[in-house]
Amino acid sequence: MAKFLVQKSAPLRGEVKISGSKNAVLPIMAATLLTEEECTIKDVPALRDVDVMCELLENLGATVNKDLKNNRVNIAAEGDISYEAPFDLVKMMRASILVLGTLLLRTGRAVIHLPGGCAIGKRPVELHLKGLKALGVEINEDQLLRGIVDAKADELKGCTIYLDFPSVGATEVIIMAASLAKGITVLENAAQEPEIVDLANFLNKMGARIKGAGTDTIKIEGVERLKGVSHHVIPDRIEAGTFMVGAVITRGNVLVKNIVPDHLKAVIAKLRECGAEISMTDEGLRVRGDVNTIVSTDVKTLPYPGFPTDMQSPFMALLTVAKGPSVVIETVFENRFMHVGEFNRMGANIKTDGSCAIIPGDKSLQGAQVVATDLRAGAAVVLTGLVAEGTTEVTQIYHIDRGYENFVDKLRTLGANIMRMED
Repeated sequence: MAKFLVQKSAPLRGEVKISGSKNAVLPIMAATLLTEEECTIKDVPALRDVDVMCELLENLGATVNKDLKNNRVNIAAEGDISYEAPFDLVKMMRASILVLGTLLLRTGRAVIHLPGGCAIGKRPVELHLKGLKALGVEINEDQLLRGIVDAKADELKGCTIYLDFPSVGATEVIIMAASLAKGITVLENAAQEPEIVDLANFLNKMGARIKGAGTDTIKIEGVERLKGVSHHVIPDRIEAGTFMVGAVITRGNVLVKNIVPDHLKAVIAKLRECGAEISMTDEGLRVRGDVNTIVSTDVKTLPYPGFPTDMQSPFMALLTVAKGPSVVIETVFENRFMHVGEFNRMGANIKTDGSCAIIPGDKSLQGAQVVATDLRAGAAVVLTGLVAEGTTEVTQIYHIDRGYENFVDKLRTLGANIMRMED
């Protein structure tokens, strides 16, 4: 198994270019099944999750030409498409569920095992299925008890759907399915994330009629067919936030390029509360942790535009060394404090009580053997290793490979003392 060896590093300095968004490109790739014409997706990050999605689409019958050295993927789903997603691929990535609605529209049926991914909480698909049922999809309840979604539909019909929680995945599945449904679908209490907007923009280029993406009410007027298009994926706001925290935790000075500042408002606000100096330039965001004392602040994760749950663990890494105590409240996933044990191995002394973590701060951390318990926690323990005395050995880094393109190379370019070792 590969691992990272991280040593205490000098302040990060220089510039880093942010890759295309993992959470935007995966639903866009799934949406290419809605047309038989070729789609070209640009700014695709070279990630393990992208590889898995390419394999999944190929197994379903699409032709995929992948050129991740140039961050481009061409997908043509012409001809017959299988309705059953292979379990060995689905178990590797939660985003596999995104093909649910597209398969129903192409084949009239979809069979997908409940997907895998990071073990950060239950993340049920009830809301996905609730929306599809409202559109006219029949779900085999006996199969569902066995962990298999077996769905059928002769025709999808538009309706009004209210989501009990603004689930990103459910919002994506429903707007893809509604794009070719008969009539008008109104989705209320929809997720508002930038990745939802990027998917809607892609679908609208294809000929869909979607309005309101980025708000809590999305209106989709079904169309007869969709066409192939070319599309640039938005930058990855979580990768950007991770490198911003890296600049501050090491008391560095980093220019973060290829970003959309509006997507990072909550992260920018919290970093400024901690004492970071952040300024916008023509090239990106200049992030400085070397101007003021870095102090504590409290964080509560919320659906967008609130503080992103994906940034909770990297930000907690910063709070372990900030001056003064902090409180972090996790409201999105019930099992997203697994990294606390890894931080405590390094001397953080964090206490948890349900959805609340109390971080004393002001800690002098020591390198240790730690585990990347999930994708974002993996990046977080790497950041912690940059300011810990001695060597931090990070294992299970396949989680990090799923979501950060060239993570080690980018950190090393900024001056980080990190290396990857392959067993």
